Amino acid sequence: MHVVTLRDLMWIWMLFLWCSSCHCGPDPRKREALIRLEASRRTGGNITLNEREELLDKKLQKLKQHDMEAGHVPPSMHFFKAKRFIDQSPVFSLLQKMPKGAALHVHDFGMVSVDWLVKNVTYRENCYVCFTDEQTVQFIFSSGQPASLPRCSSWNLLKSLREKIKNSTDLDNSFIRNLTLFTEDPDRAYPSQDIVWKRFEQAFLVAYGLVTYAPVFKDYLYEGLRQFYEDNIMYVEIRALLPATYELDGRLNNKDWSMRACQDVVKRFRENFPDFLGARVIFTVHRGINATEAVKTVEEAMTLHRNFPDIMAGFDFVGQEDLGRPLWYFKEALSLPEDRGVNLPYFFHAGETDSQGTDVDQNLMDALLFNTTRIGHGFALARHPVVKDLSRKMDVPIEVCPISNQVLKLVSDMRDHPVAALMAEGHPVVISSDDPALFGATALSHDFYEAFMGFGGMSFHLGTLKELVINSLRYSSLPSQTKKKAIEVLLVNWDKFVSESLL
Repeated sequence: MHVVTLRDLMWIWMLFLWCSSCHCGPDPRKREALIRLEASRRTGGNITLNEREELLDKKLQKLKQHDMEAGHVPPSMHFFKAKRFIDQSPVFSLLQKMPKGAALHVHDFGMVSVDWLVKNVTYRENCYVCFTDEQTVQFIFSSGQPASLPRCSSWNLLKSLREKIKNSTDLDNSFIRNLTLFTEDPDRAYPSQDIVWKRFEQAFLVAYGLVTYAPVFKDYLYEGLRQFYEDNIMYVEIRALLPATYELDGRLNNKDWSMRACQDVVKRFRENFPDFLGARVIFTVHRGINATEAVKTVEEAMTLHRNFPDIMAGFDFVGQEDLGRPLWYFKEALSLPEDRGVNLPYFFHAGETDSQGTDVDQNLMDALLFNTTRIGHGFALARHPVVKDLSRKMDVPIEVCPISNQVLKLVSDMRDHPVAALMAEGHPVVISSDDPALFGATALSHDFYEAFMGFGGMSFHLGTLKELVINSLRYSSLPSQTKKKAIEVLLVNWDKFVSESLL
């Protein structure tokens, strides 16, 4: 992040005086100096590349130029239409191999590919399905015939249903469509934010009965870590609702059970993959709750953070920001930790809106007033200069999730994303993926491609990528010493990636 120094200001002032007194046309040397000064302020602008990195950067710029001139500019297209072009891109191939550090903004029910859910989980014993009046499905595991749900067909044992039909592929594909937002004509399918958000939350409800089955809950988390690890991610922070999980006989497990399960899964995964750093949970609740419920939830969050300090990072609200209650509504609940002398870090979603001037539009300011550690999305931040400056002074980064912002209809062309202006002035930023499984995206590589190609065009370079991956660990919730060691490991992996990419 570039900080404007007194020397910079004096130089600019001298340049202004010189330009105003000269009538011989601009000096090319002054122009070049201005270009260098502006470049130094961008994300990655103060990263000094070594000789091998400079060679890779030249290669990368040629690959970028090819993508920009290929006839299809993926960042200008909806991701659902652009994905096939991105997947064929040499830039994307390079980004897949790049060590990406951490994914800091990922939701629990949106991190594992839906193919795995359908082709693995729904084929397990005792899995039932019912078909709703809204043309969606619900799943449940049960040792016997489950009780009927309102506005839903009778429950069908999936094993028996598949035996009755000739081709179960069509059935599986219908399940996949229910679990994702992917469609070949997204503009027609999702003409407004409210419609796409309704479909978005329906997909979570479809996954709910599968993922909250206790044995699947553990397997799902392990598979999620595996998929992120395969995308060259070494650490994950997961926003989790921590709903009650259930056993085959219907018995329910509480949040303590879920936290212990997360601990066990992360420990087991690290034993199998020692170079994986780990994962932590950010406990979340829907922003539609009332003030009384919020007090109880924050108290519960404080207890969980005290009892599971190694695995629980903090607390956040989730859900469509425009339709939910603003952060200031919860001021009594959110003030509890400080009033009681308890440390409960916050990681607030804020500014995931284009509704300027509303109560919700103040969430960015209120997130900082409640001392948030990071800002989830921060799409509206560029419209709030005072809040933006405060965020920068407090060194509070925004967690940018490019594909999510586009699919949920905040921006149609990635080149117009407001974070482009923030990164042009070196505002602290991390790249994440929100709910990649629902979008048909990889754990993080597709979002990196959209950010790298869309937000900065040809002005972004290898130094931009390097700062972004370092930021992902720098702004994590890890203890400072662990963070320092993690960055050291990341840089070793980075040097290996650079060398191998030049072969």
